[in-house]
Amino acid sequence: MQMNFHRKLPIPQEVKREFNLTDEMRQTKAARDKEIQAVFSGESDKFILVIGPCSADHSEPVLEYISRLKRIEEQVGDKIILIPRIYTNKPRTTGQGYKGMLHQPDPEAKPDLYRGIIAIRKLHLDALKDYGFSCADEMLYPENYRYLSDLLSYVAIGARSVENQQHCLTASGVEAPVGMKNPTGGDLSVMMNSIVAAQSSHTFLYRGWEVTTEGNPYAHAILRGYLDYAGKSVSNYHYEDLLRVEELYEKSGLVNPAVIVDTNHNNSGKQYLEQIRIAKDIVHSRGQNDNIRRLVKGLMIESYLEDGAQKPEEHVFGKSITDPCLGWEKTEKLILEIADKL
Repeated sequence: MQMNFHRKLPIPQEVKREFNLTDEMRQTKAARDKEIQAVFSGESDKFILVIGPCSADHSEPVLEYISRLKRIEEQVGDKIILIPRIYTNKPRTTGQGYKGMLHQPDPEAKPDLYRGIIAIRKLHLDALKDYGFSCADEMLYPENYRYLSDLLSYVAIGARSVENQQHCLTASGVEAPVGMKNPTGGDLSVMMNSIVAAQSSHTFLYRGWEVTTEGNPYAHAILRGYLDYAGKSVSNYHYEDLLRVEELYEKSGLVNPAVIVDTNHNNSGKQYLEQIRIAKDIVHSRGQNDNIRRLVKGLMIESYLEDGAQKPEEHVFGKSITDPCLGWEKTEKLILEIADKL
């Protein structure tokens, strides 16, 4: 077996110097961070929507999508904080297939990690500079987080990563709220343990450095459903599921109890249109129980410009090349309906 080293890639500090934030962008992000963190600390009763494509594939349709979110923010901003999903890494169970913009800035070309690093940073920069949105991304590779650390206002740890110690330790040093998903097998104790780890201080090896973290008080749970022993999707967003997580939080002693519910993945059985019904169901549950209302801080929704999904070679502008997503018309209607019910 052999690992071939092709070229040395720039370190995050070098990339940040070349593609940096203006003072105005830093101020915008700081204000966004404060507003979002206030939701997780319980100081604000605004509702969070982490919303956008399953994976960012091309900059143009992603930015078009974000421009539409900006317009709707003007209507719902008094109740809802919109955090666009710019997910630049795509987890693959078998390691096969499109792995996201970091790997392939052109989904039809060969992997090019140098161009990928530049592409993902520029995309997040454009979202902040042109639309005032600091966004969300998934921490699929903990060592790569620093390329975007000054741009992200929300970070997710995926269902396959949540049991990995390096992910949990790195999350403890992230300034933004970090959502820890329940694992694919559904064991909520695994998710809760990961939150304990992320809220705790640690000393560990990171990017060739011995680092110490203070712990992330905004680390929290994401419920995304799971697979049973037979490989069947099982949801965990229902009223009783939310009460169960509240009970686990009470026993844990964790600060800032919080849940974001992922309306897709195994909660929807990957039936993307079910996200509409699930989102309304969760908002209804919040209205029936004050404890659930305080616990459930928001939703994670996969949506894009066009309904469904396509193959990369089909070239439909703004249609997912990974998991199917809600199209814009349905997305806009859903956001407005959620705002009305809050």
